[in-house]
Amino acid sequence: MNPRIGDSVPRTEDPSLLSGKGRYTDDVNEPGQAYAWMVRSQHAHGVLKAVLVDAARSMPGVLAVYTAADLAAYGPHKCALDFKMRDGSPMKRPVRKSLASGKVRYVGDPVACVVAKTAVQAKDAAEAVEVDIDPLPAVTLPSQAAKPGAPQLYDDVPGNVQLDFLWGEPDKVAEAFSRAAHVTKLSFRNTRVVVAAMEPRSAVCKYDGERFTLICQSQGVFALRNQLADMLGVPQEKVKLVTPNVGGSFGMKASIYPEYVCLAHAARELKRPVKWTDERSGSFLSDQHGRDHEMTAEVALDKDARFLALRVSGYGNVGAWVGTVAPQPASMNVVRNVCGVYKIPLLEVSTKIMLTNTTPVSAYRGAGRPEANYYVERLCDEAARELGIDRLEIRRRNHVKPADIPYKNAAAMTVDSGDFAGIFEKALAAGDVKGFAERKAQSKARGKLRGLGIGSYMEVTAPPNKEMGGIRFENHGGVTMISGTLDYGQGHAAPFAQVLSQNLGVPFDKIRLLQGDSDEIVFGAGTGGSRSAMMGGGAIAQAAKVVIEKGKELAAEALEAAAADIEFRDGRFRIAGTDRAIDIMDLARKHPGKLDVKHVTEVVPSAFPNGCHVCEVEIDPDTGKIEVVRYHSVNDFGTVLNPLLVEGQVHGGVVQGIGQCLMEDARYDESGQLLTGSFMDYALPRAEDIKASIHWQSHPVPATTNPLGSKGCGEAGCAGALTSVMNAIVDALRSLGINHFDMPASPPRVWAAIRATSRS
Repeated sequence: MNPRIGDSVPRTEDPSLLSGKGRYTDDVNEPGQAYAWMVRSQHAHGVLKAVLVDAARSMPGVLAVYTAADLAAYGPHKCALDFKMRDGSPMKRPVRKSLASGKVRYVGDPVACVVAKTAVQAKDAAEAVEVDIDPLPAVTLPSQAAKPGAPQLYDDVPGNVQLDFLWGEPDKVAEAFSRAAHVTKLSFRNTRVVVAAMEPRSAVCKYDGERFTLICQSQGVFALRNQLADMLGVPQEKVKLVTPNVGGSFGMKASIYPEYVCLAHAARELKRPVKWTDERSGSFLSDQHGRDHEMTAEVALDKDARFLALRVSGYGNVGAWVGTVAPQPASMNVVRNVCGVYKIPLLEVSTKIMLTNTTPVSAYRGAGRPEANYYVERLCDEAARELGIDRLEIRRRNHVKPADIPYKNAAAMTVDSGDFAGIFEKALAAGDVKGFAERKAQSKARGKLRGLGIGSYMEVTAPPNKEMGGIRFENHGGVTMISGTLDYGQGHAAPFAQVLSQNLGVPFDKIRLLQGDSDEIVFGAGTGGSRSAMMGGGAIAQAAKVVIEKGKELAAEALEAAAADIEFRDGRFRIAGTDRAIDIMDLARKHPGKLDVKHVTEVVPSAFPNGCHVCEVEIDPDTGKIEVVRYHSVNDFGTVLNPLLVEGQVHGGVVQGIGQCLMEDARYDESGQLLTGSFMDYALPRAEDIKASIHWQSHPVPATTNPLGSKGCGEAGCAGALTSVMNAIVDALRSLGINHFDMPASPPRVWAAIRATSRS
């Protein structure tokens, strides 16, 4: 029996990947390839006076050394967004070429590319490149970059303000605050994180005299192919982009990096393939970072503790140059997600997106969605404390009810489905909130502080877009699905095959997934924003319907009947009311290529995954160490294609959220040097740090806006963890008079806060 949608099916990639048979970019080697190494700035800010390369060029094995002048003909790295300033003028787009010229703007800024016959020779020669930089003052925090007199990164970006963003009606929001019975206000430091994917970036490029082929990690080959072609100034058909297995990304590998342009240039100039693989120390500096916002959020409430208006203002950091979607997390994604599961009549989001002398910042798992939910959930707890009412009750009073749906919220997003109050109550029961007081007393008897955190969330998935779903019947009897999404660790093959098997009745074990070859893709919006199941899976479901319609015509001919008399069920075309039938696989063999389709959907709207997480922590007041001791969640992901894989996504997202809450913090000194430039200095959560079982339940309310009713699950774990874990920490510390605490809640910081309260 073939597995169907909703069955728990193990990832079909795992036997290969876990036995070492995966093929990652660094596994790719082309005949005659050379090796590249990047020379990077050791200063965060300065005038680039000279890059002296003669000594490097004379070293053994060196084939070329390129600087900015060699790449001058190529286009800049571009932001794909088109936001407006609050005055209606276009956002700033400072020009960023692949190799720095004139100035360097962060530690790690690439200034030269060395190509040699071996990787060791390239690395040795890179050390011989002399980079003459006249240092300038640096700025690393966005709030500092906004101050008068701060160091200026670009002459054409006054005040370092890349985007002065405003959403909402400030006058109406101000009026609501003026008549509020109560106002609660909190400021947040949403820390910068290093993505730290398992697989560092790597790429191989070759040029055959007519066409470039770039093999690299990505989140979708179609978009990267187009980006690279645009930068190289060649037609899109002159570039092929291939992505083999990918060891994690979370947004970081979704765009073209400077190294890839250097490789393309070198491959054409040297007439041989060129390979580059980063080391972990380089990836800390050159891979795009995540988060890094400084925000203040305030909520106005009436006398019954119902929300009147919400105002969020502050700063987002994009680093030294503007990535493909860099301005979005701290601006529009806050707008779309901050209302969460609550009725908030009025909303104002006012943020300045700032350029700083730091590694560029762009999308990272959730890209503003977890943060936005975090702001409003912390406000819920703090408002309840200030008003002296139960923190559960304040949420109940403000939930969007099922009767309100479809509900157009203050962000102009129309929520099509959901049962927020039902999920909330189910999560409280799953987490045994009623038994918390007893567990808290038990912790106290052991000298520990125990806290309970509630964290509801609702997030808006990736913006509306199209997607490709291709189906090809192979000569060997298999079926190939072709998708414009891309699996960089999620495990698309099994759930997509479940969709196809259920719709066409083809054998599950005969289905393979093709995603990473731009020549096979007629359109692809890639993977990101929790879009793959609803858009990629939906595209395959729609493609299956096209196959069935084509098959009815062919089956009518084979069965000598009218097409109108042909019905399709369980993988067989049958003359209605008879036993005369033909199997779809047999039909495909009789008519090679005639059942194949390359379908592209119409635009699929965003969906609204949501849920509630309940977390309990214990704090040792003598050391400041925090342990997550209980964790439960109830989530609405709409139609769940494969519960086993969804559970894995929830676990991974929750652990990433816990990591940011308790330990992750990418920090710079005043000169712009990254202080946390290795795993010796930057802490990631390990298995021993997550001792509590992460429980999840599904409470599906299918979406009405896509063919499968799916909502997406990839970022939900982060969204629930930031809210529930930080609320639990503050709840534990509240008995000491600490009513707010910013992440990361690392032992030294927690210990210091506890000591400060004991001295006061």
